[in-house]
Amino acid sequence: MAGDPDDEAEPYALARRQRELSSLYATAKSLTALGELDEVLRSIVRHAHDLIGTDFTYLSLVGEDGRLTARASEGTISATFLAAGIPAQAGLGGRVLASRSPHWVSDYAASTLFDHDADFDRLVDTEALVALLGVPLIIRGEAVGALFAADRSERSFRADEIALLTAFADHAAVALDNARLYEASRNALGELRIAYRRIEDHMEVLERAQAIHEALTDAVLEGGAPDEVAQLLADQLGGNVALLDRSNATLVRRGSATRPCRPPTDAELAEAVGRAPRSGRCTTSVDATGTARSVASIRAGDSRLGALVWSREAGSGDGAAGEMDLRTLERASHIMGLLILKERAVAEASERMSGELLTELMVGSPGISPAQRARTRARGIDADRLDLVLVADSDAVSATEITRHLHDIARDHAGLAGEHLGRATMVLPCAQDHEHDQQDQDHDHDRIVVEVHRRLRRALGEPVHVVGERVANHDWSRAYTTASRCGAVMRAIGHTDLGATTGRYALYALVFDPERVHELDRFIADSLGPLLDYDRRRGTELVETLNAYYVHHANVAATARALHLHVNTLLKRLDRASKVLGLDWRHENDLQLQIGLRLHQLRAIAARST
Repeated sequence: MAGDPDDEAEPYALARRQRELSSLYATAKSLTALGELDEVLRSIVRHAHDLIGTDFTYLSLVGEDGRLTARASEGTISATFLAAGIPAQAGLGGRVLASRSPHWVSDYAASTLFDHDADFDRLVDTEALVALLGVPLIIRGEAVGALFAADRSERSFRADEIALLTAFADHAAVALDNARLYEASRNALGELRIAYRRIEDHMEVLERAQAIHEALTDAVLEGGAPDEVAQLLADQLGGNVALLDRSNATLVRRGSATRPCRPPTDAELAEAVGRAPRSGRCTTSVDATGTARSVASIRAGDSRLGALVWSREAGSGDGAAGEMDLRTLERASHIMGLLILKERAVAEASERMSGELLTELMVGSPGISPAQRARTRARGIDADRLDLVLVADSDAVSATEITRHLHDIARDHAGLAGEHLGRATMVLPCAQDHEHDQQDQDHDHDRIVVEVHRRLRRALGEPVHVVGERVANHDWSRAYTTASRCGAVMRAIGHTDLGATTGRYALYALVFDPERVHELDRFIADSLGPLLDYDRRRGTELVETLNAYYVHHANVAATARALHLHVNTLLKRLDRASKVLGLDWRHENDLQLQIGLRLHQLRAIAARST
């Protein structure tokens, strides 16, 4: 019997994601090694070729002569290919440079979308190049080259291939900038070594700079985290080193034990970063207390990831040693950028896997397949204990933003989070064991939902409501539907900023429980069925009129104004409703009618939510 295609595709998709992360890490490792420019370019092209899987890959840069020249390639067959150069305005590369965006053609030789270069077209024939994809290399807003992936047969390029090659181009841009800084640093080091032969005092400066450089490189290659790099900088440079994120919030603070200085406040750090330019060069300012602060922006291509701030007493960073320390801070900012990119890639892969598993459980429920149980177990999650589904929503924050925070909570509780049917969703295990009685489990569910709401409210800074529903028999889909509908009912009755289980809204269970829809239909039919039928046949609005009448507390004048009707017209409608219902509802017990109208209104809202 043939296997399930989804089961066969799963290992392939997982292997592909592992290759992506492995290649991303290998590329970051090449960058942090601060190697020769050509060595780094060859590494970028090799990793891009392995991951993209096209016949060959190459990287071209715009030279001083204004020509786009191939500098590194993988999979080419012509020895003269790397010597090829074309005007920066010609070919597919010209379109990529001019637009600073990806472009591709399924048949290069036959394309009329750009001006062809005769010399390069001859190489196209030699290489049998047919399909070509190019993405720009951008450094500080300037397109300095392009990264290409080519096939020797006609084809189209998928969006995920274009996105993947674009990500590699961003790394290539970082590599170019990093390698150039490295060459400049190496040249400066050579000049200082010459000067050392003449001025013996400079030797200490060079040795210290070299020691810091080696220590930073070793820390990264050994898997060091950003806080470890910050501590290493503080120990080597003295004073305090702080890492700030892109919003200038302080992430890490580290101080020197041997050469301390007054720790800066968050406001002082944010002010120093705000005064500094957003380039990769280091800038220094001195405040009124005599504290010098040097700021190096952390960037990846055109994206700003944060900043490094080195604080010390003014005067301690002067002279040749101080200048070298500033260059060290700049190089450390590049290293920090790579570490941040690596951590972000790992976190995004983990969040994507969590969302995929959540969707699988929702779509496949009720029940858990052996493959799903194995995949959740590999993430340290017991799928059999995932007995609480939570749905979060906010009028002020997108579902994607809420989901990002739910991932953090899910990791803390050994659960799963993701977007399901456009809503921020999470499944969590109950802290109590299953042998505890139902009352204990309900209490635990209530506590978890309240805690999740509290964390989301603090993180988002906006009203948010969280609804939790207990899962029975591994039927996560039904729990999701019930929680979603309950959330719509909560909003309809004005509860938009709280965390609660559906049990707290048992009065409205008929509305948000799909398994009780027949009971709801029967109650509404008994209470206002004749009115609904009359409106449907005659095109009238008697149900809407009665809704407005009760909303305005049976005030005829206020109801007439709300419906834009004359009072006499409204009274005629109310009399018509009495005749249709066969009772004088305005003077008799109308509780059932009011409840029926409210449930009918809430059912429409809940239906729209699903």
